[in-house]
Amino acid sequence: MPDFYLLVPLVEGQLSPQKEKRAVKATGQAAHGRSGFSDSNSKWLAPAKAKKTQPKGNHVELSSDGEVEEGSWEMEEEEEEDGSDEEMVDDYGASSSEDEELLPIEKAALKQKPDRECLSEDDSEEEDEEEEEDEEASKQKMGQKEEEGTDLQLNLDIDEQFKLPTNEEIEKEDILLSVTSPPDLHVIHQRIQGNMEVLQDFGVKREEGRSRQEYLALLRRDMAAYYSYSDFLLTKLMDIFPLPELINFLEANEVPRPVTIRTNTLKTRRRDLAQALINRGVNLDPLGKWSKTGLVIYDSTVPIGATPEYLAGHYMLQGASSLLPVMALAPQENEHILDMCCAPGGKTSYIAQLMKNTGMILANDSSAERLRSVVGNLHRLGVTNAVVSNCDGRQFPKVLGGFDRVLLDAPCSGTGVISKDPAVKTNKDEKDILRCAHLQKELILSAIDSVNAASETGGYIVYCTCSIMVEENEWVVDYALKKRNVRLVATGLDFGKEGFTRFKDRRFHPSLKCTRRFYPHTHNMDGFFIAKLKKFSNAIPQTQKDEEPAVEAAAPPSVPNTIVTEPLPKKKKLEGSKADEEQKLPQPALKKKRSLQAQRRPFKVVRPSSKMMRPKDLARRKKHRVKANGQ
Repeated sequence: MPDFYLLVPLVEGQLSPQKEKRAVKATGQAAHGRSGFSDSNSKWLAPAKAKKTQPKGNHVELSSDGEVEEGSWEMEEEEEEDGSDEEMVDDYGASSSEDEELLPIEKAALKQKPDRECLSEDDSEEEDEEEEEDEEASKQKMGQKEEEGTDLQLNLDIDEQFKLPTNEEIEKEDILLSVTSPPDLHVIHQRIQGNMEVLQDFGVKREEGRSRQEYLALLRRDMAAYYSYSDFLLTKLMDIFPLPELINFLEANEVPRPVTIRTNTLKTRRRDLAQALINRGVNLDPLGKWSKTGLVIYDSTVPIGATPEYLAGHYMLQGASSLLPVMALAPQENEHILDMCCAPGGKTSYIAQLMKNTGMILANDSSAERLRSVVGNLHRLGVTNAVVSNCDGRQFPKVLGGFDRVLLDAPCSGTGVISKDPAVKTNKDEKDILRCAHLQKELILSAIDSVNAASETGGYIVYCTCSIMVEENEWVVDYALKKRNVRLVATGLDFGKEGFTRFKDRRFHPSLKCTRRFYPHTHNMDGFFIAKLKKFSNAIPQTQKDEEPAVEAAAPPSVPNTIVTEPLPKKKKLEGSKADEEQKLPQPALKKKRSLQAQRRPFKVVRPSSKMMRPKDLARRKKHRVKANGQ
């Protein structure tokens, strides 16, 4: 659209009051610094006249938007400003009363407003049409993308309803996996999500004629392929967690846990240690309200395991979950404490700092190689109340006993620390779990026997594992409750999930609610199990009769010529009752009954003895013997 200009004549002396004020202000600034007011200088108060610069004719140029072109107006000032710091306020477009007269430029601008509104309406209509066209084009593009996405979404209908693949499709996938091509993780992940949606509302979204077991079998197969777990371990995990929580657990195991350190209060304070590490370029925060010594490390410009503070023993690299068993043990000063499986020494040194290097700690481990790291850490951290021993924990009560408290961090399958050791996903089976559970049962009984129930301050046992399997945790503790005079007490930890009191077809003691479970997806720490036991008697209870019959029935009797005395009274009672019945019966009925019993009895071939034989028969036998000897 071509620009047009409006010629407006200039009328001298036609200024708005605002322009007059501005002129007065300008003259006042120019006159600043002169002598006072007098008749000779009364012109200072006169308003400056607006003067137009007319390079090309006597007219004012306006653009199509009604704005004045630059340089069209200039105020004539008598003298220059003297450099004052007052800000100049632009009063263009300021509001004025209705009685004030408008400048010709302003009138022309008002006349052009309707024209511009008409033009803007036309432009807006054109813009709306363009927007509609863009929306249609975008819809077409989205439709194309959706069509392309349907090729990737396996087993999903137009209504996004999940359908189970047929056996032929599964066999084809197995063949492709066995040959060369890797699994399509995107397709598997979509199938896992669709399967989960169906299982959460199974009654509505399931396929007709398909059972829940088929959906679960496919889900287990897909998760094993997507997360690289063995079928055995996934089956165990599906028994422990609900399905939505299981996905969160598997995802959490793919991410490493935060790096945490424990302040050694034997040598420094947490505040001083944090400041020293921050000065070295370490980004850290306190671990949590539940810990007074822990720090979590986000990133660092220096290696955390090689700083001068680490070498000086001011802190220990230790997982957050490893602090919890010592807090549950709550060691007191001047106590005798046994750490039955102490390597690599993090829990032992934490016990020592809580005891302030008083009393005595027996740090035991069955591996001599791992004890080297224990000795090094204890020296570096300044622990002086510990004795290191290399013994089998199962034989330990015979070696030394009478401790106030015992900490048993039992060896386990490691299913709670998969983020640290991904090999656990595939190298564990049922035999490994049962083998660990058997060893743990032996160790927990030895730990209980090593505690003195008469201790004034102690008598406690803390059992913990870095496993989440029920066979290694609640099952073992429930076994200890039956075999020894102990009871479960509160761990003293404010967070964590309660232990199982029932799992599948097994029922455990109700007090197992006092135990605590920790998971990576809920507490952002390694999976852990903690139970605290209180021993109330040093006597070992005898085995319960309810448990023995099953064992005795399986084992052969130890003494061959045993005489069973219990069934005899019953036999006498039966014989007595039969005799009473026979006496009550009449004689004819009694004879008939005895004849029937004789018929039912089996015939026995009895060899006659010499006493029962007749004399003739004896003589014949003697003659036969004599003839045989003569021949």
